[in-house]
Amino acid sequence: MSSQRMLDRIRHDKRIWAHRVLTKHDQNPFFRVMKSVNAPVVDVEDRSVIMLGSNNYLGLADHPLVRAGAAAALDKYGATVTGSRLLNGTISLHTELEEALADWHGTEQALVFTTGYQANLGGISALCGVGDTIIVDSAAHASIYDACRLSRATIRAFRHNRVDLLEEKLSRSTGVVMVVVDGLYSMHGDLAPLDEIAAVCEKYDAALFVDEAHSVAVMGAKRTGAAELFGIEDDIDARMGCLSKGLGSSGGFVAGSKDIVDAMRVHARTFLFTTAGVPAALGAALASVQLMQTEEGAERATRTLANARYLHDGLVAAGVDVHAPSPLPDGTDMVSPIVPVNVRDDLRTVNTWRKLWDAGIFASAAMFPAVARDGALLRLCVQPDHTTTQLDYVVEQMGLFLGENSSTSEAAPAEVGAALAAPAPASV
Repeated sequence: MSSQRMLDRIRHDKRIWAHRVLTKHDQNPFFRVMKSVNAPVVDVEDRSVIMLGSNNYLGLADHPLVRAGAAAALDKYGATVTGSRLLNGTISLHTELEEALADWHGTEQALVFTTGYQANLGGISALCGVGDTIIVDSAAHASIYDACRLSRATIRAFRHNRVDLLEEKLSRSTGVVMVVVDGLYSMHGDLAPLDEIAAVCEKYDAALFVDEAHSVAVMGAKRTGAAELFGIEDDIDARMGCLSKGLGSSGGFVAGSKDIVDAMRVHARTFLFTTAGVPAALGAALASVQLMQTEEGAERATRTLANARYLHDGLVAAGVDVHAPSPLPDGTDMVSPIVPVNVRDDLRTVNTWRKLWDAGIFASAAMFPAVARDGALLRLCVQPDHTTTQLDYVVEQMGLFLGENSSTSEAAPAEVGAALAAPAPASV
């Protein structure tokens, strides 16, 4: 490497050091290699595990109709389009999918991006710029914050789901203002109070951009997401969604008015300057969107939410610290497909992840900076085809490791604890 200063900086980066230490001791929850199809049970490296770390919320990643959609697109268009949407990258599947998404969401238009990350990055930065203000929930996804920085607008954050603090910031903002929130937050699995947020946005003439990445295909009568669940679809300027989670494919989209979509079509850099999504992903996504508007789609969403409630209530009964359900405007509450287990300590999170791994359970670990420094957690995500037997086993094991009477003693090598708790050493 030509730059010794850059190499020195890399070698003194604590996060790189921690990654290497965790990998060395086989304690790393990240970058595990999947060796079979995304399903309730997955072959991961040297074992089969109950998969609770996947965003395959509706189990569509291996659905026969979705596979058939991908295969037909591959046969017709080949492996890739080799170009951006601006030039030679737009194929008929793009326009069919965009029309289907707009019709499903009841909007004038929709625009498909290669990834969900790019949908946020391009969509938000296309709508706001220098001199504008973006007000964002403190727990919003990293792609949202990156989009705000790319826009070069003034960024103001408010404490998670605190509508009173959002209003306080709106009352002191002038010019073009846009509020950006997640419909369903990916770490804590909680819903934004979208009805209240939409009301204060209207009061102060602020645009509202909602990230429905984790809620689309799961929530609402038509399963378009949290906005529909709260009955405020018409009060939102732009609704972003992922094709790579509940819809079992790959990509992202933004649905909105013709004005909103045209602004993205000509200004979104992540739309204009990247290769369009591969045809197989588009064919799979179109099949998924069509499937979610059938009785089977409704039934899958119902089973997913029922499994989430079953897992959540079982963990509570086992004395495990889980997040409370999200309140809804009608006085009921909802457990989302994301069931987070609070651990609050990075070392204990890694150790518990490893115990679950040894027990044949794959969970997702979340530690700083994905969550607050004292907010480490294990994120459990259900699918419609998880059985009660599988979920009961997960509850049993979680109770042993994190229940009220569980032992807090840890057996990780000292170097792992040091990597998670202390600054990096002088050399690695």
